[in-house]
Amino acid sequence: MTDRDGTVRPDRRAEIAAGLAQVRARIADACAAAGRDRATVTMIAVTKTYPASDVLALAGLGVHDMGENRDQEAAGKAAEVAAAGVRPRWHFVGRLQRNKCRSVVRYADVVHSVDSVRLAGALDAAAADRGRPLDALVQVSIDGDPSRGGALPGSADPDVGLGPVAAAVAGSGALRLTGLMAVAPLGWEPERAFARLAEVVAAFRAEHPTATEVSAGMSGDLDVAIGHGATQVRVGSALLGMRPTLR
Repeated sequence: MTDRDGTVRPDRRAEIAAGLAQVRARIADACAAAGRDRATVTMIAVTKTYPASDVLALAGLGVHDMGENRDQEAAGKAAEVAAAGVRPRWHFVGRLQRNKCRSVVRYADVVHSVDSVRLAGALDAAAADRGRPLDALVQVSIDGDPSRGGALPGSADPDVGLGPVAAAVAGSGALRLTGLMAVAPLGWEPERAFARLAEVVAAFRAEHPTATEVSAGMSGDLDVAIGHGATQVRVGSALLGMRPTLR
């Protein structure tokens, strides 16, 4: 994918450019079908398992938002990209362990996966010395299965209920509550999943009217997610091709 000096090979750049054009067209078509302004949807390029050179290629093509889901990979990649003089907006989109918070806040601009009061507290403490707020989305569980992560709508659980988690983020000193994130549950049709999410979002915004971001939709279902109000879509394989094998 790269030459020996670390630059992106022209054929790889062309491949990425083609994928980007296709994804941008899909987003534009989905916005048009939903009667939405294209400017209301941000594409996050999920670069997990792809090299830093792909991030640099994307940045050169005008992509400013990059997503990662494993700190052990993301920290080094973010440093490599920064060393090349490029500073994209990094989104941490994977499940986050409390012991990784101090590492993640060093490079992430946004964390999408806050799903407990305890995690909100750990992230707030880790971000206290950043000098600027850390944007945070509460990950919500659409199907109520706690094994896949996500705060629980309608639950009064003091640690993982959506209300308590959102309140913890909103009331923190170093975090800024910006919205909700969700992943369509396994076995659910995207239409059903994102229609349910839209219901949760409507109730959430009644309590937090300034937290308007909705991070939902990936390569296979971004069109449906946009139709149900997603403002951020997380796209990997449709943009960059089949993922390299995880090591």
